[in-house]
Amino acid sequence: METRQEEALTGAVGAEALHGFVRDLLLAHGVDAEQAEAVARVTVWGEMVGRPNYGVERLKILLKRVGQGLISCPCDFRLQRTSEATSVIDGAGGFGHFLGEMAMRHAIELADACGVAAVGVRDSNFFGAAGYYPNLAAEKGMIGLAFSNSPPNVVAHGGRQPVLGTNPLAFAAPMRQGRNLLVDMSSAAAAASTMRELARKGARLPEGWSVDSTGAPTTDPAEALKGSMMPMAGAKGFSLSLMVEILAAVLTGAGFSHQVGSMYRDHARRGNNGHFFIALNVLAFMPLESFLARMDELAEAVSASGAGQEVRLPGAARWDAREANAKGGIKIDAGVAGDLAALAAPHGLSPPWA
Repeated sequence: METRQEEALTGAVGAEALHGFVRDLLLAHGVDAEQAEAVARVTVWGEMVGRPNYGVERLKILLKRVGQGLISCPCDFRLQRTSEATSVIDGAGGFGHFLGEMAMRHAIELADACGVAAVGVRDSNFFGAAGYYPNLAAEKGMIGLAFSNSPPNVVAHGGRQPVLGTNPLAFAAPMRQGRNLLVDMSSAAAAASTMRELARKGARLPEGWSVDSTGAPTTDPAEALKGSMMPMAGAKGFSLSLMVEILAAVLTGAGFSHQVGSMYRDHARRGNNGHFFIALNVLAFMPLESFLARMDELAEAVSASGAGQEVRLPGAARWDAREANAKGGIKIDAGVAGDLAALAAPHGLSPPWA
């Protein structure tokens, strides 16, 4: 779903310039250099691959939480190696982008030696676009998986009150030319950011996406934001959400269900989110070239199944957006650009689109 209208966009900005601006803005607001670089990498990646709802628009609320002391800068994280192929990171309330990137890179390092590795994270915060993390593994010729829990705003199948979050999960497998297969999805009927965008536009929601504060179905996004979302595909989506909650939170020691704080609504406690990352080294199973050749065959079979209609693999739209933005630059929503300019001005920073 498109979330930005062309007439509401700024001029094009290069990824490098945007990265530098995001980093400098974070530094100016007291974020330590290590975390600032990680947040800039993840948010600009979101912009590049056409996921702006996980990009720079989140900086306003993230910086507000930094100012409230709800995101630790720096964070005194602790990495505990629990076996040859597993580790757990206590994030000490740091940025989820920083902790998630560190955890995925650590899983890749362990999988390089062990063939497969898993790393859990507790006491973290919102980590941005889930697809960023397994794609790091795919770029190294590995298969990656990422899971994260989130504040409870989704009802159980058959329930009326929120109990779990949108709980994203992502999967990536290497393919040629860096156009990796990339699955990145919420286990809810829609992401909360999509709801907020539709509410701003005054659009209606599809049937079956949400319930209002009384538990009654609604297509009004404003009422939906006061109420709860439905799980994707009924009982199947809720089962996926439970799987994410168990891996990312119960297993890691992170907060779960109502123990997780909302970055938009809870201003007296930090997120306490949990994440879980898995890296599978293709070389532990077959030569990488053999794997890539088999992925080519699979992609051809999927494409041919359209019988004249276009059928694409998950991730194709992300890489198309990346190529278009690399050539033409990233366009930022005008409202978001105004918010960021206002945050930058007191520190003498000029946005790259100015």
